[in-house]
Amino acid sequence: MITVENLTKSYGKKRAVDDLSFTVRSGAVTGFLGPNGSGKSTTMRCMVGLDSPNNGHALFDGVEYSKLSAPLSKVGSLLDGKAFHPGRSARQHLTIVAQTHGIPQSRVDEVLTITGIDSVAKKKLKGFSLGMGQRLGIAVALLGDPEVLILDEPVNGLDPDGVRWVRQLMRNFAAEGRTVLVSSHLMSEMALTADDLVIIGRGKLIASGPIRDFTETASNRKIKVAGPDALAIENVLRTANVTYLMNQPAEHYPTGYLEISGSDRMSIGHLLYENNVEIHELTETYSSLEDVFMELTDDDVDYRVDTKPNYTQMGN
Repeated sequence: MITVENLTKSYGKKRAVDDLSFTVRSGAVTGFLGPNGSGKSTTMRCMVGLDSPNNGHALFDGVEYSKLSAPLSKVGSLLDGKAFHPGRSARQHLTIVAQTHGIPQSRVDEVLTITGIDSVAKKKLKGFSLGMGQRLGIAVALLGDPEVLILDEPVNGLDPDGVRWVRQLMRNFAAEGRTVLVSSHLMSEMALTADDLVIIGRGKLIASGPIRDFTETASNRKIKVAGPDALAIENVLRTANVTYLMNQPAEHYPTGYLEISGSDRMSIGHLLYENNVEIHELTETYSSLEDVFMELTDDDVDYRVDTKPNYTQMGN
């Protein structure tokens, strides 16, 4: 378990992390989300002692990282996929880390195989692609067979097969009762991988909890209903004071569908049944994690792009 308490970190007048507190439970993958510049990487660096916070601390099962007797056996981290000497090989890099931490050479062979870079273990790191560098960084994180895994954007540069591999690695790690904290900008990937979420903006906590609390809620639920007589469906909903949107005017397009909010599929189905209205579709969907994330962090985005730019017309 990870406990972050009142963590604060400033760089000059810039407060990167602002009195941040949250917990990461064991046996789960926790997604650490926030816009660019929100303080995710700084928080992770403070957690593992690479930066010194101005206030607060992070605890791993009640112990600060600097006080762990065998840090790599407790916490494995990937914060920079290029943190290696370009003139060394992958095997040399891992061997040096292993020898300085009392880890046997056999474990080096294991993590090379686990991460799929055993075939290029003797290749100079300056020739590694971004994806290969990420795999090496993950190999270093796994070297001590740790109880906690902290990964900052681990799928950067990976192909679809690599992305799936990292996803399964984290899921398996958590299934063993271990702890995973992972940052990512890929909301679709977090939706597939994470059990819990911690969302921050401008260094402050915005929200945290199980991922289903962000997406599978009544406020994010939509009911789609369609049938041969959309006007009849609309009349029933209007009479029952049900909030809905019509995808097109029912009187002109009788087979259109309606989107309902603030209700549930069972109630809508029963209501239409009672009024003898035939339906051909009654489905329930929830807002995507991306939609929820964008809504939660809308006020905390530092670098905003105009989604409807005005282009200057050019011609002869």
